[in-house]
Amino acid sequence: MFADLLKRLTQPEANRPLPDADARLALSALLVRIARADGDYAATEVHRIDRILMQRYGLAPHATIALRKEAEALESEAPDTVRFTRAIKDGVPYEERILVIEALWQVALADGGRDGAEDALVRMVSSMLGVSDQDSALARQRMQGQ
Repeated sequence: MFADLLKRLTQPEANRPLPDADARLALSALLVRIARADGDYAATEVHRIDRILMQRYGLAPHATIALRKEAEALESEAPDTVRFTRAIKDGVPYEERILVIEALWQVALADGGRDGAEDALVRMVSSMLGVSDQDSALARQRMQGQ
């Protein structure tokens, strides 16, 4: 089902911006990957993902759940994180990539604590997105204050 999207994410011409629906799904799958990084896909993380998707895309609850479910399936099939980050980096300006990092930190912190696996994945994704360590740390601090 996701073979076409995964193919578009890995093709050499992938530096062209993805269609909005594909970019939305790539970001959603990345949020799911962060939530699953510690081996505990907690309900608080699921609710946080839903809230982020609703706010970011202006979705109704049923559309939000459908997008998350699709993202969960895509995340399970995608062999690595590079595919999601490449699509986002190529299609999103730097300032918006910082907002992506903020969303990732929101999910990573949703269960009330920091986990080493989630921290490492957010740091890796930040680097892959071309977001500086300083901007990622500031994004984390902003999200810890929420």
